[in-house]
Amino acid sequence: MRVPEPEKKAMLLGVGLDNDDGHIRATRGENFHIIGGSADTHEAMQEKCVKFNEKLKGRGKQLEELHRREFLDIAAECEMNVAVRADPPSPKHEADNN
Repeated sequence: MRVPEPEKKAMLLGVGLDNDDGHIRATRGENFHIIGGSADTHEAMQEKCVKFNEKLKGRGKQLEELHRREFLDIAAECEMNVAVRADPPSPKHEADNN
């Protein structure tokens, strides 16, 4: 019997680091979780995530369906700061050493 592959699910994660009032802020929404930040930062992150979801719906896509470039384009349109990991280096072949 074949085991079905797990369904892919993507999520935006917003982390605010400028909180100095001691209040713990956490918000969950469609496709996003936001934690921390000052009241202003937290609200700005919420607005950007909502705007991202509106653009996503306008394209008729789910977050997990986006290619990297398309994700980055939408994030830029929403003025999001995105942490991007570098692509892993391609494997070396023995022929490259000769």
